[in-house]
Amino acid sequence: MRQLFLASVLMLLIPWAGLKFVLELDNALRAQALQQLDEKGARLAELAGDFMLGVPVAADGNALYADTTTQFPKVDGFTTTWPGFRDHEEQLPWQSRPGQDHLRWLVTSNNRSLYLLIQKRDQGLRPFNPNQPEQPHDRVELVLTPPPGQLEANQPKTWLIRTTAPGTNVPALIDGDVARTDRRLEVAWEDLGSRWQLELRMPKPAPGSRLGFQTGQSSDSHGTEGTPLTPPPLLIQRNTALERALARQLSTGQQVTVIEPAGWIAAHSQAENPMPSTDFDDLSTGQILEQITLNALRSLVRLYQPKPKALATTHHQLHRGGLPDHHLVHQDGTVWLASEHTFFGGRSLLLKQSMEQLLSVSGSALGSVLARSLLIILALTLALLGYASWLSWRIARLQKLVSASVDEDGRILESIPPARASDELGQLQQQFGQMVSRLQSYNQYLESFSRRLSHELKTPVAVVRSSLENLAHSHSEDERQQYLERAASAAERLRRILNSMSEAARLEQSFDQADKEHFDLAEVVRQACAAYQQLDPHHQYHCDEPDTACPLLGSPEMLVQMLDKLVDNARDFTPEGGAIEMRLEHDPEHYTIEVFNEGSNLPVNPGVDIFGAFVSQREGKAEGHLGQGLLIVRLIAEFHSGRIDAQNQHLNGIDGVAFRVIIPKLPNEPRTAP
Repeated sequence: MRQLFLASVLMLLIPWAGLKFVLELDNALRAQALQQLDEKGARLAELAGDFMLGVPVAADGNALYADTTTQFPKVDGFTTTWPGFRDHEEQLPWQSRPGQDHLRWLVTSNNRSLYLLIQKRDQGLRPFNPNQPEQPHDRVELVLTPPPGQLEANQPKTWLIRTTAPGTNVPALIDGDVARTDRRLEVAWEDLGSRWQLELRMPKPAPGSRLGFQTGQSSDSHGTEGTPLTPPPLLIQRNTALERALARQLSTGQQVTVIEPAGWIAAHSQAENPMPSTDFDDLSTGQILEQITLNALRSLVRLYQPKPKALATTHHQLHRGGLPDHHLVHQDGTVWLASEHTFFGGRSLLLKQSMEQLLSVSGSALGSVLARSLLIILALTLALLGYASWLSWRIARLQKLVSASVDEDGRILESIPPARASDELGQLQQQFGQMVSRLQSYNQYLESFSRRLSHELKTPVAVVRSSLENLAHSHSEDERQQYLERAASAAERLRRILNSMSEAARLEQSFDQADKEHFDLAEVVRQACAAYQQLDPHHQYHCDEPDTACPLLGSPEMLVQMLDKLVDNARDFTPEGGAIEMRLEHDPEHYTIEVFNEGSNLPVNPGVDIFGAFVSQREGKAEGHLGQGLLIVRLIAEFHSGRIDAQNQHLNGIDGVAFRVIIPKLPNEPRTAP
């Protein structure tokens, strides 16, 4: 209903306009925040470049990453004082090499020392036997290379670590010399049955140093595992001075990460977003509604925002792969607006702004607007309810009119009066009126069909009955033969009537088993027309078909049956010696088969469909016709995706009726111009 639809649209305009305003505000805030992020990111990149001058660049994945901690783990071999080790051992940021999952390590540092924890999980500890030094035993080789520019840069330090028994105070032999023990290295080595682990503390190396280690059970390098020793991996330590400097430049809800070219995190700082916590009991009704509105707006904005790109991160590395055009990323369950800047050595700085804060600003700005909109929506709702009640009354009135026009037996009692209104309900009442009129015409048709069927059956039944009665009283063979022939003729007439009634039903069932084939429609029409001329010398036949082939995918037998029905219908209404014209035409999209017969015109009766079942206009002109012929024509045309129509026509100075069957060409058939 047009009025109800318009009223509903008017109500939807308010939330739609509010949503559009929210989305435009969100886009504007994101654009402004991105511009500010770009400006701040450029400044922070310059600051990070100054702090990291002279620090080697970790250009590949061959690195040893050291976390930062404020604690001082105790080197006792049991890792009880390592941060987070007691409760979440498997969730710690372990490092390992591909193919060596049974060997893993942790590296952490504070402002004084570097701590190394090594675990070998496929065997227990094999101690060193001084009496049999050639016997296989576990050993760890450690190499430290100072950063370039220092006096000791070309003189790497090496240590050999082995133990005669598990415990603490394991010696670290400088260059493997048993006479030189480095007291600055504190080592503890414990045997845990199915595995062993080693803890080591050493003075914190200078930034840019390289540190590597290998484990093995023999004096040569065969079968060793761990990190390379020549050259050792670059030791990446979080630059705490840079982190403090970056933290002072951040605003609320921002995070910054300095990343090496290989993805290693060199520094990370963030400014916490303080969210004031308020007890629910302390909130007023207006504040509660405001919070509900704010949460709903956040959900809507997230729904219409571009999909953020997930950042592939581990504890040590951040694999970016480039930022999307909308600069929205997803990390740790939070959506961020990100800006990336490259500086010295291919390093990059990633500055992120939390989207929660931007959504809070846009949501607060709309609080008062939505509150006023609620009153408007309420008023429109009341108006819409009143209008809907008026429409409901009109629908109930129309229902009563329809119920009063038809009785329980389906008889039409009275017609439905025309509608006064011209809207959809008025048009519906008009359609109901036309439907009742058509039903009345159809009831009349059914009654006439009953009379026609009774008339058609009465005569042959009476003939059969009288022939049988006379047969019982006949005395000669000639009389009996005469009565038998009369009964057989009447029975044949009954058979034709019954076959006519079931012919259409059998045809519809045959459609399921019919196979379509490619054939020339022009040739089928040409042969059919020639056959009709030979079989019916009492009418003048003329066939007009194109010289070119008319390929079609279908059933030629069914199309011949369709032509038979059309020509039979034309014969019944064409006077002797009259003309019957058959024409086949084609255009770029369709084939048209037209059968024109000279004779009486179609009657004007809008309530009867001549292509329906049991419809006949012969008025007793022929015997056994129950109006099935044109129904069969329509069914065959629809089987070929076509349609049929009939109209009175004046052709070559002759009045008559033309039946047209229009069959569309299939997509794979040629599209030729007529």
